[in-house]
Amino acid sequence: MPSHLSRPQFLDLARREIGPLAALLVAAALVLSFGYLATEVLEGDTAGFDQAVVLAMRTSGNLADPIGPAWLEEMGRDVTALGSYAFLGFVFFSVLGYLVLIRKRSAALLMTAAVLGGAVLSTILKLGIDRARPDLVPHAARVFTASFPSGHATLSAVTFLTLGALLTRMHAERRIKVYFMALAVILTVAVGLSRLYLGVHYPTDVIAGWAVGAAWAILCWVAAVWLQQRGEVERPTASHPDLREAPEEAS
Repeated sequence: MPSHLSRPQFLDLARREIGPLAALLVAAALVLSFGYLATEVLEGDTAGFDQAVVLAMRTSGNLADPIGPAWLEEMGRDVTALGSYAFLGFVFFSVLGYLVLIRKRSAALLMTAAVLGGAVLSTILKLGIDRARPDLVPHAARVFTASFPSGHATLSAVTFLTLGALLTRMHAERRIKVYFMALAVILTVAVGLSRLYLGVHYPTDVIAGWAVGAAWAILCWVAAVWLQQRGEVERPTASHPDLREAPEEAS
């Protein structure tokens, strides 16, 4: 430990340096996992696994009927809508408007780059791989694009995880950070599983969407940390009464 730093200062410095590096390693692992999965899909090596999981989601003797009661199927459609362009667009513009109104312009720009960049990335990957949708069972929801990776899984990961990461950078209390990220992860996982349940995606489509979406969100989080350390993105605001609120970004 450097002699000019106290132990708390040294630990804080180590956390700020090691955290982004560890995040980049995780993002790299996710990208490699996506690449490996895409290769396996293109070579047809995942066909057995994909078919088994898709069929397991349907009632024996009636492939048109997803397992479970009718209300579960309806709930699946409700949950899958949380990953639609319409809903995610509403969330994006709502958050963007809020950030602009409270003069968090750097955070607004970062959110815009993250979400729009994720949408472009998802579209390019879909067009490049061009995997057909599952034809083993009737679809319980309408689809219009290619299958790999799942656009709902990718964009929900990008939007929810990026939003959760940005919110954690604007708050100092750990319990609030954990709450935001847990909620983001739950929403992302729920949307992906709903696509599988409705029979519109293979499991490898969903896993690949989670991988690439999470990797993109992590990269955006690292960018937020880097910009924040340079003073170009807002410092965390403290909700504890003993802590002072950080000053707003200059307009």
